[in-house]
Amino acid sequence: MGERCAVVGIGQTQYARCIPFSMEGLVRQAAQRALEDAELGFADIDAIVIGKAPDALEGVMMPELSLCDALVAVGKPIHRVHTAGSVGASTAISAATLVESGMYDTVLTVAYEKQSEGDFMWALSGGRSGGQGAGGSFAPWIREYIKRSGAPEHIGWKVAVKDRVNALKNPYAHLQMEDISVEKVKESPMLWDPLHFFEACPSSDGAAAMVITNAAGAKRAQRPVAWVLSHAKRTEFTVFPGRDAIKPAAGVECAKALYEKAGITDPRRQIDCAELYVPFSWFEPMWLEGHLICEEGEGWRMVDSGATEIGGDFPVNMSGGVLSSNPIGASGMIRCLEAANQVRGTAGDYQVDGARVALGHAYGGASNYFAMWIVSSEPNPTFS
Repeated sequence: MGERCAVVGIGQTQYARCIPFSMEGLVRQAAQRALEDAELGFADIDAIVIGKAPDALEGVMMPELSLCDALVAVGKPIHRVHTAGSVGASTAISAATLVESGMYDTVLTVAYEKQSEGDFMWALSGGRSGGQGAGGSFAPWIREYIKRSGAPEHIGWKVAVKDRVNALKNPYAHLQMEDISVEKVKESPMLWDPLHFFEACPSSDGAAAMVITNAAGAKRAQRPVAWVLSHAKRTEFTVFPGRDAIKPAAGVECAKALYEKAGITDPRRQIDCAELYVPFSWFEPMWLEGHLICEEGEGWRMVDSGATEIGGDFPVNMSGGVLSSNPIGASGMIRCLEAANQVRGTAGDYQVDGARVALGHAYGGASNYFAMWIVSSEPNPTFS
């Protein structure tokens, strides 16, 4: 990694599926909000980095071409990122890498999905009637985690309630469920054993954008910035003999590389909060263990103790997370964006007091793509 870079502007657009909005309008609004936050204009941007899930979901091939006008990018370099998993976070990392390399001074990065024109939740089955759905792929691994760890069944319900209560504080959250409770989660229809309806993510329309700049640009910023301390991406094959899908090796190695680059030796103590990609409730304890934040078998205990709530010693998904908003091509970037919000002190009602170091995380595919970054309120924090 070369010169340190920083997030100086953040923007989001989040709509429920029932509200019509063009793809170009969705992306441009998020970009404009990020630029306004950075107190910059489109003319100050050297390049654009765009990410989304597979083009087939909306049926618009090479959308970076049609988005050129909306992002005032005619004549500027446009980079497209596609990883088939964790693409939102991978897009943010790609933008950061371009700035760190010295290729560009200031980059606008955007990610989006318009799921009202393509629904990935059921895409694996080819239809809504009797199909496997995305959760059907992950449910067997969740059952295996429960078996290995001895976790009680209410852990998934508690995560679902926590994230949906947090979402009530976030104006960009798709789902706003004021009457949510453990009882309501438990009594909601069983989609994929052991996942109930309220333990699963929605399908959302939404876009996320960030302005990332170099150290000189960060020093000129009038508002607090989020310094990118480290980032990492790792991938493994979907199927191979002995593969552990409950604690994938790629996730472990990604976390190790991330912490080493940042100088972190005790993530539970040295990271103040995290935005983890949790599309189904049980993945919160699974990723706490899978990314070395706690020991095996301790993830569900962190949830049960309240440690991952706002006010706990390791808050997770303060924004409401993927369980409350899921424009899939942007969901990973939103995790990175919300981590940056925390260390900038701009998270509003879901701000963690004194947040100095935060983790943004995404995974995808068959739990085989991972992308993460660590951001800080300081360019060179010290860890004791």
